[in-house]
Amino acid sequence: MAVTHNLGFPRIGARRELKLAVEAYWREEISRQTLERRGAELRSEHWKLQADAGLDLLPVGDFAWYDGVLDTAMLFGAIPDRFGSTPDLDTAFHMARGRAPGRDDVPPCAMLKWFDTNYHYIVPELSPGQGFRLHADTLLAQVAEARELGYRAKPVLLGPVTFLLLSRYSGEGSALALLEELLPHYGRLLEQLRDAGCEWVQLDEPSLVTELDEEALRAYEQAYHRLQVPGVKLMLTTYFGELGEQLELAMHLPTDGVHVDLVHGSWDTTALMDRLPPYKALSLGVVDGRNVWRTDLERVLDALEPLAARLGERLWVGPSCSLLHSPVRLDQEDGLDPELTSWMAYAVEKVGEVVVIGRALAEGRDAVATALAENRQALESRRHSARTHDAAVRERVAALDAQSGQRQTPYAERARLQQQRLQLPLFPVTTIGSFPQTSAIRKVRGEYRAGRLPDAVYRKLMRDEIADAVRRQEALGMDVLVHGEAERNDMVEYFGEQLSGYAFTRYGWVQSYGSRCVKPPVLYGDVSRPNPMTVDWAVYAQGLTDKPMKGMLTGPVTMLHWSFVRDDLPQREVCLQLALALRDEVLDLERAGLPVIQIDEPALREGLPLRRSAWQSYLDWAAYSFRVASSGVADSTQIHTHMCYSEFNDIMPSIAALDADVITIEATRSGMRLLEAFTGFRYPNAIGPGVYDIHSPRVPGAGEMLELLRKALQVLPAERLWANPDCGLKTREWPEVEQALANLVAAVELLRAEQEGGRLARA
Repeated sequence: MAVTHNLGFPRIGARRELKLAVEAYWREEISRQTLERRGAELRSEHWKLQADAGLDLLPVGDFAWYDGVLDTAMLFGAIPDRFGSTPDLDTAFHMARGRAPGRDDVPPCAMLKWFDTNYHYIVPELSPGQGFRLHADTLLAQVAEARELGYRAKPVLLGPVTFLLLSRYSGEGSALALLEELLPHYGRLLEQLRDAGCEWVQLDEPSLVTELDEEALRAYEQAYHRLQVPGVKLMLTTYFGELGEQLELAMHLPTDGVHVDLVHGSWDTTALMDRLPPYKALSLGVVDGRNVWRTDLERVLDALEPLAARLGERLWVGPSCSLLHSPVRLDQEDGLDPELTSWMAYAVEKVGEVVVIGRALAEGRDAVATALAENRQALESRRHSARTHDAAVRERVAALDAQSGQRQTPYAERARLQQQRLQLPLFPVTTIGSFPQTSAIRKVRGEYRAGRLPDAVYRKLMRDEIADAVRRQEALGMDVLVHGEAERNDMVEYFGEQLSGYAFTRYGWVQSYGSRCVKPPVLYGDVSRPNPMTVDWAVYAQGLTDKPMKGMLTGPVTMLHWSFVRDDLPQREVCLQLALALRDEVLDLERAGLPVIQIDEPALREGLPLRRSAWQSYLDWAAYSFRVASSGVADSTQIHTHMCYSEFNDIMPSIAALDADVITIEATRSGMRLLEAFTGFRYPNAIGPGVYDIHSPRVPGAGEMLELLRKALQVLPAERLWANPDCGLKTREWPEVEQALANLVAAVELLRAEQEGGRLARA
């Protein structure tokens, strides 16, 4: 009989209960005791959902108040000095946000994307002689909670090698130099979990599906030969891709089982079976943990039934990865079309699919005949539905050629024409697009969406918010303005709501970082733009000021990656459909008189395949898609793009291939280390490295921003340097935003004075 298990469950709650509790704690509206009680209630609810579905083993330790990598740093006492040394909840929040109740504001730890997902993790900061210390009380308490409720607990830990590879190390070489110091603490933790009654421990090592150097390969050998603790079994867990050349290593490391992601790898299991040692369990991820589509259960059974006959209880079945990346439960969705709903599965339903597969392997398909028939009918409905196909859209994509993705003239000539039109000062100051989404704004939008507010009243209230944002920017002395996006709920959802081929959920929330949740739209069919989406708002905003106003759009690559995207077409084709729809909007904005248009692509790098050998193909079509969206405008129209929380050093030629006139990038949390990318590659266009970390409530001073801009000037020419925050400001409050932007303008004025002084001195 195959063992059914789950790699991790969404921690936020079906209605974002965790987000609401954590933010109430940050506002000091509830006590820490109340917060911890609510966390325990969520864990209990989630375990019950999985146990009631029929799973054999339940994940424990997948719950985190902010981030699991951060929790791993706390677990082993890897706390930078500026946050103190107490490994408690407030310290974790301090590390993530730079702020915690009763503590001074300090720069938070950096935040990066988790492999190729839209989840962000807090980057551990490690140094030589780190001095790890084990603090396992929280994890052991959660194990005890689960066992007291009668559940068979499988603790989930981030593996030691991936933990170190994801960390930032201040010494020479990589953080793998600390492996010898770290392993004894992992060993003691495994002993404590064994003594707490745990038979299996899941050690997540997703880095094994990436390309690894010899040092990392040796680290895996070293780590897992050391982590031999009698009485506890280890499930080495990989996901997000194929093991490739690391397959032999993964199979022969001394663990009791290995998990392989078939959804994002090969369904040809011959190589797996050929290399599987006779004592080892093989866990297969056959249910997609990162999307919302139903699993083809009969296809899975066709692949697994021969393996089950050979392996018996050594065959485990689960999702491809943690269900952290999936919404919680579909049965709440009462506003979706029933046909579309029948094609979908959230976390609870995915757990149910795992159980159906396990039962079919144990008892035969007849035992689950009803579930299989329902699954077959849903898949056939989706496969043949007219709502997924639009011949005109596909013909338009087929007609694209190389010229479709090229501006009329090179950047240098465009820049001259744009400066004649815009008359911008040195170091132009702008923002990324959004301004605070106040409770009043959210209330108005909610009332309007519920049908309780007439259209005319809604539009007036939104125009009032836009006018307020414009007045504030003018008073601050900004150079290129934005309308503030008061009318927008989310940078992808807002556009998807106005495009064909998209559907929208009420409860399809997933965690992006900390308490930040997003509700990706469901991209199920061919995409086109029936009507203009932003033009009226942008034209109104431009009419309020003589300064240049930016039209604000989300780019095709980000629309693709930040949606639950269809899996029945190649991603390149879906992306080009999106690019053509956005190209129509770009041209309408230009015709309406907008001199600057920003097309955000924060997801460009996160879409990179995990193996470098596949990068160029992806980057070629991703950059081409952006250019299709942006290249139809005149030379005098300035195209901006924005990217955040991405490391660009290794893809600079592809960033340049976007041919945006101005690129704005996140740079603050790295202390401008991101600018190292521009020392080895002469980026040809204008750049705005962010100097204000908007993901923290901390307000940096003008002097701090000035120092960052001075660093930028060491590698960027003054005439191509812009000044801006790291990202949009929708999650912040107006008082901190105005103070931070005032400091930014003051820093730029000082820098302009320094440049003028230097120019006069040279003269």
